[in-house]
Amino acid sequence: MLLLEYLDTVSTDYTALIVIDKSKPSVQRQPWRKMLRVLAFVQRHKRQENVARSGHSLSGIIVITRTFKLRLFLFRVRSLSMDRLTGWLWRYRRRVLFGFLSLLVVDGAALIVPLVIRGAIDRLASGEGGVLTSGLYIVGLAAVVMLFRFLWRYFLIGSARQIERDLRSKLYQHLLRLSASFYNEHKTGDLMAHATNDIDAVSRACGFGVLTIADPIFMIPVAIGIMLSIDPRLTLYAIIPLPILTVFMLGFGKVIHRRFEVVQEAFSGLMEKVRENVAGIRVVKSFVQEEGTERDFAATNSTFIDKNMALVRMWGLFEPLIELLGGATMAIVLWAGGISVISGSISLGDFVAFSQYLMMLTWPMISLGWAVNIIQRGRASLERINRLLAAEPEIVDSPHPQATHGSKIEIKNLTFSYPSRDGNAPALSNIDLKIEEGTTLGLVGLTGSGKSTLVRMIPRVFDPPPGCVHLGGEDVHDLSLAVLRGMIGFVPQDPFLFSASIAENIAFGNPGANTDQVQQAARLAGIHDEIIAFPEGYETRVGERGIALSGGQKQRVAIARALLLVPQILIFDDPLSAVDAEREAFILSNLREFFRGRTAIIIAHRLSAVMHADRIVVLDKGQIVERGTHAELLARGGIYRSIWDLQQAEREVNGEPA
Repeated sequence: MLLLEYLDTVSTDYTALIVIDKSKPSVQRQPWRKMLRVLAFVQRHKRQENVARSGHSLSGIIVITRTFKLRLFLFRVRSLSMDRLTGWLWRYRRRVLFGFLSLLVVDGAALIVPLVIRGAIDRLASGEGGVLTSGLYIVGLAAVVMLFRFLWRYFLIGSARQIERDLRSKLYQHLLRLSASFYNEHKTGDLMAHATNDIDAVSRACGFGVLTIADPIFMIPVAIGIMLSIDPRLTLYAIIPLPILTVFMLGFGKVIHRRFEVVQEAFSGLMEKVRENVAGIRVVKSFVQEEGTERDFAATNSTFIDKNMALVRMWGLFEPLIELLGGATMAIVLWAGGISVISGSISLGDFVAFSQYLMMLTWPMISLGWAVNIIQRGRASLERINRLLAAEPEIVDSPHPQATHGSKIEIKNLTFSYPSRDGNAPALSNIDLKIEEGTTLGLVGLTGSGKSTLVRMIPRVFDPPPGCVHLGGEDVHDLSLAVLRGMIGFVPQDPFLFSASIAENIAFGNPGANTDQVQQAARLAGIHDEIIAFPEGYETRVGERGIALSGGQKQRVAIARALLLVPQILIFDDPLSAVDAEREAFILSNLREFFRGRTAIIIAHRLSAVMHADRIVVLDKGQIVERGTHAELLARGGIYRSIWDLQQAEREVNGEPA
């Protein structure tokens, strides 16, 4: 047991391989050093060793050597892990405990009130006094209930909100770790539903759900115990519905769990539909498809409502059933209890107190129904969240990061295929390329030739095969991702701007940059004069995805953002496609001095953007078909020369200078 508990605290994220040599008593007497050594080995080699994950518990293998015979034992540790509601509650166990104790005080005070009333009624029936004293007792108990009701809400509901915060943060941090391929397979609306609706359901289960379980656990046994002390026969009549209720609860719980999962899936689809239509509203309006999208949304919305109604119908049967059973019980008690009072078996005060306890049992019984509903919803939502959290990033850090030595880039025999293109031609095939430190490479080719795929291999946006891409003499797999990507300033063709000011967007990668540095980067990118022409200058809000700026302005803000990093390597993926040729030439002339001493890769549609590069490579269908300087490629008369002649003819037609 000690071994399993130790394993649970040390390695909760990965399956561990524990080796115990039974032939060496010293190892068995002192297992900690051995276990630490093996666990460290597993952590170092978890990528290469195909370490498995368990959805609901930690799994492991013990290899025992006994007289040179190996025995394999598979064990499973059922722990309070964070993939269960109990695990999250355990994190805040002190607050939950204080809330639970406060709830017990509230319930205890409430249970005393009928006894006080019984005493007052019996004294009145016998002609004694003391009613005022009983009234003061009740007022005092009400004050206790008020105070401790605030405390249980503060601790229990407060804990639920903190769990909600932690779970949302954990999910967000996990999403940031995941590779780009994950987002190709998961819709944004679905992820948003997980981060909002599902987490809210978990929070309700950890807050109000705990209340709806804890209250009946204490209230029902104590109330029934007091009722038994008053009249056992009458109590027997009162608890007849409880077994029936238990059977219904078990059945309803499973059905509610399944149906709520279906509801959450439908909500994810609804969220994605709204997000997609809002993001593409300009396309919708351009093609006059408002009515079509409205019909499509109405169908999705109706599906969501239908799934919800299936859940509501099931839940709607439960509470009325409880009330029916409670009403039937009360009728039986009134009949049997009335006879007992008339016959003198119990006093009038006993009967009133018994009736109050019976009515007090109605809430715990309803509470149990709510508990089934709320906790099953929370469990279903947590299972959905755990499926996201179980997704591992395909691109991970090296267990032993190496230091880089310069910015020389070397690509050796690189062949790469997208996972979604099984059976099709690879996106890149047999790429061999060297980019010396401090030189500029121009990368050109027709659309779909693999240019963007190739440059994304360097920062491991797409993961190249091991041994194919080297930076500073080291395989990129052996470099820390933070160090690798921190060396590179990457400007995509379709830049993303955040809904913030222009200055904040430029300083995104370097938040500590001062105003002068931000403006200098903007000058190099050829956007400074246009920014200061705005009424609010650099504080102009760009709107969602930079909607307030033109395509060319967005591209130049993205260039300024990359330049402000002062990176060792610059990768421009056709970032000037939305500006005219004259402005492109002006920007490139600004950047030539900045490029000096830095390794740069420029992908361009216009060959004029790469004509001054130290070397130019032409890609076609994922292969390098030409390489050389601008003059050499023109003299060779291949694809490069054909594109050049076509662009020059286009310039002449448009009246642009050659």
